Amino acid sequence: MNKNTGIIIGVIILIVIAISVYASSVAVKNDAMMKDNTEDTVMTKTDDKMMEDDNSMEEGNDAMMENDETSMMDNGDTMMKAGSYEVYTPEKVALASDTHDVVLFFRASWCPTCRAVDTNINANISKIPSSLAILDVNYDDSTALKQKYGVTYQHTFVQVDKDGTLIKKWSGSPTLTALVAEVQ
Repeated sequence: MNKNTGIIIGVIILIVIAISVYASSVAVKNDAMMKDNTEDTVMTKTDDKMMEDDNSMEEGNDAMMENDETSMMDNGDTMMKAGSYEVYTPEKVALASDTHDVVLFFRASWCPTCRAVDTNINANISKIPSSLAILDVNYDDSTALKQKYGVTYQHTFVQVDKDGTLIKKWSGSPTLTALVAEVQ
């Protein structure tokens, strides 16, 4: 065997090793992607179930509000009940007064702590004080509102007055009870 043949065989061996290493890394990445996709599918199914539950609760809340004679606000087709947890609309902020507090809850559907608080609020909906309205703000779709109140991460609460002026901002309330304790 001459020197050139040895070099050629060495290069071929290096190429085979490089291809083997590359193929292994691609296989590992594919396995990781498959695992991530499986986890995403589970999360999507969980999120879908939560959305179904939220929609059912919203429909139930809508029916209760239509039948409730104690509605605090009628602003066109925007009605809000005292002691409520509802989806944010700008008109609902006007409910705030000296005797009625409004808190914006900036939450994201993908945020585990946000989901935990949302679940706790919904489980204790009847315990929301009649002087409080909690407005659910979609963190991902509310860029202007986040900028207005300096909200930089989900699971943030902002208490506002009827003009939308910030009274207090905080995060970390894990339960409805903790949230209510923060309200000024």
